[in-house]
Amino acid sequence: MALSSSLPVSAKNSTNVRAVERDPDFRAWVSETLAAIDALEGAVPAPPVAPRAAAAPWYLRAGFATLGTLAPPLATAWAERLFLTAPRPPAPPKEVAALATAHAGSVIVDGLRLATWTWVPLRHPDVPRSTVLLVHGWGGRGGQLAGFVPGLLAAGHAVVTFDAPGHGASEGRTSSLVEVGRAVRGVAAALPSPVHAVIAHSMGGAATALALDAGLALARAVFVAPPRAASEWVHTFSAVLGLSDEVRDGMQRNIEGRLQVSWDDLDMATVAPRMQTPLLVIHDTDDKEVPYAGSSATVAAWPGASLHTTAKLGHKRILDDADVIARAVAFVVA
Repeated sequence: MALSSSLPVSAKNSTNVRAVERDPDFRAWVSETLAAIDALEGAVPAPPVAPRAAAAPWYLRAGFATLGTLAPPLATAWAERLFLTAPRPPAPPKEVAALATAHAGSVIVDGLRLATWTWVPLRHPDVPRSTVLLVHGWGGRGGQLAGFVPGLLAAGHAVVTFDAPGHGASEGRTSSLVEVGRAVRGVAAALPSPVHAVIAHSMGGAATALALDAGLALARAVFVAPPRAASEWVHTFSAVLGLSDEVRDGMQRNIEGRLQVSWDDLDMATVAPRMQTPLLVIHDTDDKEVPYAGSSATVAAWPGASLHTTAKLGHKRILDDADVIARAVAFVVA
């Protein structure tokens, strides 16, 4: 199916996306460390257990062990920066090709320029219509969800995706669940047509839940492999790098202060019971990055939510599965 790209973004908040200068050495170091964190299978229970010996580069573990003893505040600041820095891997050719069929623009959210891509149906492209927003996960890109676009266009919806703060082509050196949640609301507010639904992957689901809790109105939502609690990420992160309890707790306090939010408020067990938006959660039992059990708990706590289970798709390949895409689109357009 050909994809159209004629829908403009608000002139007030839109310009051509410009490149953001980055520290290549720091980015390479961050990507290596986060790759080691991603490789850790499952969640680390609280209190954290001893991590695997080769879970992270030895020099990082040694550096945190030394600084944690000699200069805990410095170790805490280092851990905080690393925790809030998302990897920015290059987009594969299939994503580049998919985004080339869209209208590329940008919106300003909290002072940062976020890259956006918009598709509209070929029939009557100038007629106002509702929009489906696609939200990627931590270290991801908006183009990862391009597989959902053709079905949504066929159903008559415009489709918009974006790169979150500190991700892909968007501005920002650091990011967080809270900031991505604000970006979801900000992008939705800047669009010329109302947002009917969100399809979100991984942390994008948790961020969308925060946006809903803050007032975003949606008719439907689909979360693919959503995490349950930010506290689990802290325990995994700390275990992989061998952080002391003092450094881990200091990092958590600093992040809470920076974002002006309690860690407990980022737990789906807190947010889900307040939700009213119909939700479909899709999760794979062989997901090694985000535990499947968390989705079962989220669906149990979210009024009216339903869970579809897959197998042998993992955390990322699930986005390209034809059955998953069909189920998500059918739920959105029902």
